[in-house]
Amino acid sequence: MRPTVHDIAAAAGVSLATVDRVLNGRPNVRGVTRRKVEEAIRELGYVRDVAAANLAKGRIYPFVFILPASDNSFMHGLHDEVRSAMSRSASERTSIRIVEVPAFDPQALVAALDALVAEKPAGVALVAADAPDVRAAVDRLVEAGVPVVTLVSDLTASARAHYAGIDNIAAGRTAGNLLGRFLGGQRGEVAVLAGSMLVRDHRERLEGFSAVMAEAFPSVRVLPVLEGRDDPDRAEALIGDLLSRHPHVIGIYSLGAGNRGLIRALQGREAGQRLTVVAHELTASTRRALQEGLIDAVLNQDAGHEVRSAVRVLKAKADGLPVIAAQERIRIDIFLKDNLP
Repeated sequence: MRPTVHDIAAAAGVSLATVDRVLNGRPNVRGVTRRKVEEAIRELGYVRDVAAANLAKGRIYPFVFILPASDNSFMHGLHDEVRSAMSRSASERTSIRIVEVPAFDPQALVAALDALVAEKPAGVALVAADAPDVRAAVDRLVEAGVPVVTLVSDLTASARAHYAGIDNIAAGRTAGNLLGRFLGGQRGEVAVLAGSMLVRDHRERLEGFSAVMAEAFPSVRVLPVLEGRDDPDRAEALIGDLLSRHPHVIGIYSLGAGNRGLIRALQGREAGQRLTVVAHELTASTRRALQEGLIDAVLNQDAGHEVRSAVRVLKAKADGLPVIAAQERIRIDIFLKDNLP
């Protein structure tokens, strides 16, 4: 059996109240008494269950999610998942609020992070823009004692505690293999639609995709990336213009979230212009496009799993407990029209 506070009190010859004061670092304990309790803890091998102690004390964990204000379906879904976590606050002992910043705006993100230094919530989760100023702001927040989790897009080389998202290089490579195999040896050009190269997840997907196309499908030329800022209208204009100027385009990889605009452009293409299309994120729009044959495959990440993972990790960090890596691994799902959930 694991030793308890009752065992410590008996071994040290003190009251339970004294043991509690020592364990919680509170004053009004004589030095000799404190040493007796600490010696009993060592001899008994007592390990405190911090989570259980916090539950007993009714501790509430204030968390902040910094999310981009963006008009795309995936980010709408991510906001919904955070609001769902907010609805579970009573049972999970959390107090969650959302701070919105403009999408792809590093300085707005820096300002939001710096504003939290004085507030000192129990933890912060954010969709990161990969910029030196953002890394420095994350480091300042961590130095102030606030654990940080990156969500969807990582911020390596920062002091963030954990990344809740998919392996984006692997996702890009998977997309490349799918697109290349679907093309079946055709020669031609492939367009790439991204949101912004400011975010690491888009850069890494492009890196993985380009590497596979060069290695395994050299007869296909990857065109320079189009940055649609995850804006449906901008994405529609960019793809429509590209298709009118590049008659040899045979495929499109949409690695960001401007898929509503992409789909409108695909619907308006010239009759007989067959395109193979791989996109990210299963939304109402991409689901319909899969069913209608406008998109051939969708790679998906579970936004709900990512939000739940961020909350679990931030609670563990607040309690000084280890993170269970296998539980927090976010998988890449691949959907065709034949296996839609």
